[in-house]
Amino acid sequence: MTSRPYEVLLATLDPASRRETTLPELDRRPDPWESSMQATCECLSWRGALDNLERRQAEDALGETIYHGFPVRSRSVVVTAHALIDRGVITPEELRARMDTVRERFNRR
Repeated sequence: MTSRPYEVLLATLDPASRRETTLPELDRRPDPWESSMQATCECLSWRGALDNLERRQAEDALGETIYHGFPVRSRSVVVTAHALIDRGVITPEELRARMDTVRERFNRR
């Protein structure tokens, strides 16, 4: 399997980040973006766009392969984006453009 369509996702991993290895690192209060992401996933499932069980199975499979270096809590977002690319909902180029727009907003502050 080629990772080329997913390079936009792989490029989001900060070289300084690392995968959690201890329970205290994993057992923490979610950041606001994590809660919003879970709500988004629930809505996608409710509307039939991306089934929760299918997404969780993809998180297990892709989280241990392509996205193994990502922190555990960020896998939902990269796997969801991966699935939406696979389904043709968004192209890698569209995703990159949207990510650039968000980064620009954060840098204006």
